[in-house]
Amino acid sequence: MSYTNLKRVDLIFDQDFNPKEIIKNAWGKTNDQIINELLESGLKGRGGAGFPTALKWKYTAEQPEPDKYIICNADEGEPGTFKDREILFKVPQKVFGGMAVGAKVIGAKEGFLYLRGEYRFLLPELEKQLDTFHATLNELKIDFKIKIIMGSGAYICGEESALFESMEGHRGEPRNKPPYPTVSGFRKKPTVINNVETLVYAFMICKHGARKFKDLGTADSRGSKVFSISGDTPKSGIYELELGMTVEQFVEEFGDGDTKAVQVGGASGFCVPRKKFKDTIIGFEGVPTGGSMMLFNSSRSMYNVLHNYLEFFEEESCGQCTPCRVGCQQLIKGIEAVKKGQRHATYLEHLQKLAQTMKITAKCGLGQSVANSFFSIVENFKEEMIY
Repeated sequence: MSYTNLKRVDLIFDQDFNPKEIIKNAWGKTNDQIINELLESGLKGRGGAGFPTALKWKYTAEQPEPDKYIICNADEGEPGTFKDREILFKVPQKVFGGMAVGAKVIGAKEGFLYLRGEYRFLLPELEKQLDTFHATLNELKIDFKIKIIMGSGAYICGEESALFESMEGHRGEPRNKPPYPTVSGFRKKPTVINNVETLVYAFMICKHGARKFKDLGTADSRGSKVFSISGDTPKSGIYELELGMTVEQFVEEFGDGDTKAVQVGGASGFCVPRKKFKDTIIGFEGVPTGGSMMLFNSSRSMYNVLHNYLEFFEEESCGQCTPCRVGCQQLIKGIEAVKKGQRHATYLEHLQKLAQTMKITAKCGLGQSVANSFFSIVENFKEEMIY
């Protein structure tokens, strides 16, 4: 496939790697050397939040507590995202390798991969691959073990502290922060939690060095990103592309010629309308994304899109905090009332204030991120909310 405007990268799925050699080389470096290399590369978390990976590892390593853990968050539940599934299917050794290197840096003896409940079909092969990986570690006399834990199909467990609660056998509900996981995470011990893609990039940086990664992308968005592309596109699928492209460039490559909006980052992300394609950068300096890219053409009702997102959030809310539990319900009722003519169009302004309140007061990222899609869709497609 040709990419006329975009630079395709092959760091994630490249099969030309030797896990044993990369791990052996990593163990030949000091922890500070590994942290500095990650810092130099500019790698930020690929889950969407964009926290520097090197700092997360560094802060955890600095904790005096002897028992520490590293966890791979493979609870891929964001609507429109399916990249982690493919990474785990095609290159699981890279994921395990990233966990091992992270464990070395922070001083962990145990690691856990929290696998999305709907991905149980991956478990048998992952267990086989894990046995092979453990054999490699044994050959190198490295004391580190990984265990796979199955999720239960709850979107909220993708939130790191809710994931810890689930792993500990409790109801998956977010914790208060601070303390943050680097201080008190799984079993209240210092914990590094990275998503699948981040760990693979960390492992590849150990192989290639910081420069190869840093040379990709922009000053604020170094490297590449794996995108899950779906919706009204003739090229749906998974693509690893250099960060820093505009939405216009993206649409020229993946649109169907009639794209009116792109939802960047799934239901919790931002909706970019056609008039903003040219000036909107896909990256941390523009609109960040965990990987989901959904394209909508003029046949789609943006009211229906927003309604579907809100129904999803209402269903997946853990119900722990009032802003999210009640707010999602009221937003749905509100846009339905406007659409039916039971409320004046100006009522949308009150709903936007409610969404803003949720963003400020909700306990976790689920309730806080509802405002992203709500604001960006209502502001840019107000006529579709009314008529």
